[in-house]
Amino acid sequence: METSSPQLEFFKSQIGKKLDKTPSAAGNWLAGTLVEIDNHHIKVSYEIRAEMCNPAKILHGGIASLMMDDVIGIGNFVAGSEFLMTTINLSVDFLASAQIGEVVEVSAKLIRSGSNLNHWEALIRKESGKIVAKASSNMIKTHIKLSELGF
Repeated sequence: METSSPQLEFFKSQIGKKLDKTPSAAGNWLAGTLVEIDNHHIKVSYEIRAEMCNPAKILHGGIASLMMDDVIGIGNFVAGSEFLMTTINLSVDFLASAQIGEVVEVSAKLIRSGSNLNHWEALIRKESGKIVAKASSNMIKTHIKLSELGF
C-alpha cells in the first residue's frame, strides 16, 4: 500500500512537466520531464543537449551519472523518510552512447529501504530500449528533518 507525503504529492503534480522547480539546482539544469513516480519507483525523460555532451558529441559520463543520481534523489525524497538522505556511493556502468537530440528515459527503483540506508538501482534507456548506463546507489539518513528545510 502506498503512503502519501507532501513531497510525493508535489512530485505527482509535476507528472508530464519539466522538472525545473525542484530543490536541486543541478537537476533543474537537466530539465527532465517527469513521466511517473510513486514511493518506490520514478521515471524521467531527458533530451540530450549539446552542453550535456563530451567532445565526441555523445552524452558525457558525468552528466549520465548526474541524471541517475538526481532521479534516485527525487525518488528517495518521496520514499517516506522524515529525514533528508544523501548519496554515499554511486556505482555506474556505461554501456552505450546517446547522441545530441536523442531522448533517454531514466528510471530508478528502491530495492531496499532500511532504517538508516536505502539502496536504489537506476537505468538510462534510449527510446529503442537499448541501455545506455546503469547504476546502483546507497542513500544514508542525515539528522536534518525535511520539515526543517521547508518540505
